[in-house]
Amino acid sequence: MAGSATRERAGAAGRRDSGAADDAQRFGKPDSGWRLRLYILIFEADTRAGRLFDLVLLGSILASVAVVILDSVQSVSRDHAALFDSLEWMFTILFSIEYVARLACVRRPLRYARSFFGVVDLLAVLPAYLTLMLPGAQSLLDVRILRLLRIFRILKLGAYVGEYRALGSALVASRRKILIFLSVVLMVALLMGTLLYVVEGPARGYTSIPVAVYWAIVTMTTVGYGDITPQTDLGRLIASVAMLLGWGILAVPTGIVSAEMTARRFAKLIPTTRTCHECLSEGHEAEAQFCKDCGAVLPAYQRD
Repeated sequence: MAGSATRERAGAAGRRDSGAADDAQRFGKPDSGWRLRLYILIFEADTRAGRLFDLVLLGSILASVAVVILDSVQSVSRDHAALFDSLEWMFTILFSIEYVARLACVRRPLRYARSFFGVVDLLAVLPAYLTLMLPGAQSLLDVRILRLLRIFRILKLGAYVGEYRALGSALVASRRKILIFLSVVLMVALLMGTLLYVVEGPARGYTSIPVAVYWAIVTMTTVGYGDITPQTDLGRLIASVAMLLGWGILAVPTGIVSAEMTARRFAKLIPTTRTCHECLSEGHEAEAQFCKDCGAVLPAYQRD
């Protein structure tokens, strides 16, 4: 059990380190100076300072989302409006500094700004500034919508938890299988809905094929709103088949993604942010003794 737990921790750390190596290639890792130190602090987590930075950002993200949620409760917002405003601007300034620091420490800031997490970082601070730039926005849109857009900060969690990256990679790798599976589900729902439309008819609530397909989707996903139900024996038989199919439908996507994650876990060794002192290439495995690019002897891998 202890060995399994150790491998799990090593796997999570390796996935985080692999992500750091990918970031270095996409956004450009500085060669030296304060930008390099800032880059290591923000984008890498092998050091104690890097892990502390990630923990502080994680706590700030969760706290800011909690503030947005509580602020949406009118009774709480009315009694603590000043406190929520102060906390919101504190988080806005913090995330603004973080966003500017990320752009400043990479060699390709525009590439980072256009990346997924770059857009998420911008969405985390943009609503607060829009409420200042559009003082007459009440006549155009509800300012509260802009305030609620701050909930997008929760997407920033994916940048700091390695398991999010692993799950995202598995979903991307399984996208064709999932799309094919969904297309089969839609065809079955269309077939079931059409049969119910023919069997039950408009007199029993199935006024059109789209309405019947809606019933089929609700039934096959085991939601069961009950606003439309079959009345004939044949209709109930078709509904029973749809319900049984629903159990299998719920299990298939989970198996696809789980199989892909397992295959990826054992397909290759876990890379790290180790750097060769001769050619400066990154991404060597923790157990590697020689550089995979130039063959030079690698320094011993250390993790504080």
